[in-house]
Amino acid sequence: MKNYIQVLTTVPSVDEGIGLARSITSHRLAAGVQIVGPIRSFYWWRGELRDEQEWQLVIMTTRVLFDALEAHIKANHSYETPEIIATEITAGSEDYLAWISAETRRIDAS
Repeated sequence: MKNYIQVLTTVPSVDEGIGLARSITSHRLAAGVQIVGPIRSFYWWRGELRDEQEWQLVIMTTRVLFDALEAHIKANHSYETPEIIATEITAGSEDYLAWISAETRRIDAS
């Protein structure tokens, strides 16, 4: 199952989240993207503690697409340093993982 990953990023608005999710899926960099939020984020940025409302994108894809997905997020994100974290999916529903496989094969065939 090491082929499957879930990538997280956060954005400052639901509109940016929708735009980025559409862009990621239309460029076939993931089988799907979920937008969660709003969430409240506390973090340090340039020596200042920030308290912001954000939306989280949960991106289902494969490891082979990570580099292209990371580059796409960086090129289309409003943050100077966007959160981009990939977590290996170590177990999951066979049907769900088959769906990711089917969609990423379509991506590879594009």
